[in-house]
Amino acid sequence: MRIAELGRATGVDIETIRYYEKAGLLPAPARTANGYRDYGPTHLERLAFVRHCRALDMPLAEVKRLLDFIAHPASDCSGIDHLIDDQLARVRARLQSMHALERQLAALRSSCNAGHPTAECGILHELIAAAHGEACACHAAAARPKGPAPHAHE
Repeated sequence: MRIAELGRATGVDIETIRYYEKAGLLPAPARTANGYRDYGPTHLERLAFVRHCRALDMPLAEVKRLLDFIAHPASDCSGIDHLIDDQLARVRARLQSMHALERQLAALRSSCNAGHPTAECGILHELIAAAHGEACACHAAAARPKGPAPHAHE
């Protein structure tokens, strides 16, 4: 099958398939006489595996490690367990971060109700205060650094 067919069969964009080939996640396909890539069932299965791992938000380096485990079926699977434990820890940390962000946005949102001029908008006042290094509804005063913002090259 050609790359477009492989992409449709797996839901993976053509450029992503090419990237996965360059990154070593997919083996290079055979070429037809006219130079087109010719993908087979092995490519389809492997790409579906990579896509599923990416849907679990696994970094490509970790997907590559899983593919290495597949290539060595007699090896001990404890490395796979650790890999998934690490991914689970990353997801849990992101969830905590997202919950904190939700609380910050809710605090910011509570500082204004519609129905008055923008100049009186509590949300904008809070955001401007934060830009000046002052305490705002969504961040504790202690968390804000005092003084001018650091330069981009520092």
